Amino acid sequence: MVHYGGSADAARDVVAEIEAAGGKAFTVQGDLAQPGAAKDLFAKIDAELKARTGGTGFDILVNNAGIAPFVAFAETNEAQFDELFAVNVRAPYFLSQEAATRLNDNGRIINFSSVVARLPMPAIAAYSVSKGGIDVLTRALAAELGERGINVNAIAPGAIQTDMAEFLNDPDGAEFTKSTQTLKRIGQTDDIADLAHYLASPASRWVTGQVIEASGGARVTY
Repeated sequence: MVHYGGSADAARDVVAEIEAAGGKAFTVQGDLAQPGAAKDLFAKIDAELKARTGGTGFDILVNNAGIAPFVAFAETNEAQFDELFAVNVRAPYFLSQEAATRLNDNGRIINFSSVVARLPMPAIAAYSVSKGGIDVLTRALAAELGERGINVNAIAPGAIQTDMAEFLNDPDGAEFTKSTQTLKRIGQTDDIADLAHYLASPASRWVTGQVIEASGGARVTY
């Protein structure tokens, strides 16, 4: 199940990659900033799953939707704050609530935090706070769902070469980022995908309630 907000073409590309590798997939659209988005999204998911599998059960939920507006603390307004928390905190909370009634026992929830929950940045203060909420949510869900054997963990990426991290396209921004890390290169999406693969696999069966940072060792020393 590949969710998208507005990037339908990108979602279809992901589905094509999955199918080319021998899997089956479908897209589902939903604006996670809107109230009731989780219930609306799962109504669409249920219909697709019933048509394809005869039921609504599944094994893994990855909460990786998020927005990260670069707005300084002093310039953040309430509308920006509310939208950011709607997408980054409210959506994963209620998507997990909906998923919990459908997840098979011994399933997985993988949340996406950020290194800025540990190293908050004034330029994205509200975003940093929202990711702190994901860390707490991860531990709360691990406690809530552990009796069913469901593992809940979070990945906290550092600076990763994506559309969201435009500052890495600036040579000065890239060099500054590398200067803060013990591993002197820019993180790539595969660095995060491999960790997600581990958390989704049986190899992580004894790992739950953890926030695992994947930042190349950002600011591990003075």
